[in-house]
Amino acid sequence: MILLHHVLSIFLFEFSVLQMPQVRFTYALKRFFPHLQDGRIDASSLMETLHHVDRQYPGLKSYILDEQGRLRKHVQIYLDGEPIRDRETLGDPIGPETEIYLMQALSGG
Repeated sequence: MILLHHVLSIFLFEFSVLQMPQVRFTYALKRFFPHLQDGRIDASSLMETLHHVDRQYPGLKSYILDEQGRLRKHVQIYLDGEPIRDRETLGDPIGPETEIYLMQALSGG
């Protein structure tokens, strides 16, 4: 019975981890923050996700957001392949299976 409880606990933990938003970073961001790793974040909003990521990688949030908390012009965030709509307050909803892509906009000529 104890073994069954242990196996069930492991399964439920792994299932709950899979039910968290997936955050992915582009290579351009990893140049400035070389230890960035894609992963699942326990968050229910985009802003909460950025707070969590900033705790893991100090300075990343200030690279992504300006002093007023708006998304910087050189950064783009995609949710499930679509660009976010709210660059001012980052109020776009996210769910437990949302894929969040953080990328630095590239330019050149």
